[in-house]
Amino acid sequence: MPLVDRPIIQYAVEEAVASGIEQIIIVIATGHSAIEDHFDANPTLERWLEERGDIELLRAVRHVTEVGTIAFVHQKEQLGLGHAVLMAKELVGDEAFAVLLSDDVMLNRGGEAVTQQLIAQHHAHRGSVIAVQRVPREDVTRYGILDPLQTEGRLVEIGNVVEKPSVEDAPSDLAVLGRYVLTPKIFDILETTPRGAGGEIQLTDAIRALIHEQPVFGYQFEGERHDAGTRLGWLKANVAMGLESEDADEFRAYVRSLDLRD
Repeated sequence: MPLVDRPIIQYAVEEAVASGIEQIIIVIATGHSAIEDHFDANPTLERWLEERGDIELLRAVRHVTEVGTIAFVHQKEQLGLGHAVLMAKELVGDEAFAVLLSDDVMLNRGGEAVTQQLIAQHHAHRGSVIAVQRVPREDVTRYGILDPLQTEGRLVEIGNVVEKPSVEDAPSDLAVLGRYVLTPKIFDILETTPRGAGGEIQLTDAIRALIHEQPVFGYQFEGERHDAGTRLGWLKANVAMGLESEDADEFRAYVRSLDLRD
């Protein structure tokens, strides 16, 4: 899916690079080779743009292939987020790693990228760290919700994670969003995690088990999040990113000119 002028997944890759990550692994379903093609070099296109003198577009095309070292892992069966993370085990090795779900578009104007914030908290506290945000109480049924042990500023030590609880049973209003920094211990747990909801290996189930072995924290990040996996969220993300683009002034003037009355 495009977001303003590039695929949504590219924003996640650029966030990872801005956070100091040098090795990027993209887990894709079989048949989604267009994602690989997007990040691969295209000498024919580059040569054509150079001959036309379209230097600005040439720079944009080359930028895509220069964001970092990218490896692709094909998930032959889509068995859930936990399974997708497990597919990257051999490439990640025995070190902490970040998970970015590109449908969650994270913005922090003029500040640190959300993944960078989580990495800093991991270094400070040596545990896994999950991006969390307070949501309206009526929306807790859409998210994994933290059961916090204790809170210190923006950091929350997690006692449990409850997947999509009812409004009455939700232990808090702190929702898990699509950014994680996890220790490699999660791979051992995922390998023995039984299939859960929908017959899939759920990352939330593995994190719940990890809490019993290592500290796991939630971090209320600075910035805003748009759920580009929904139609309305995608529209909002386009507006937000449009206001950050090179055409922001003209776009802002256009939005102000609209007659938004019913």
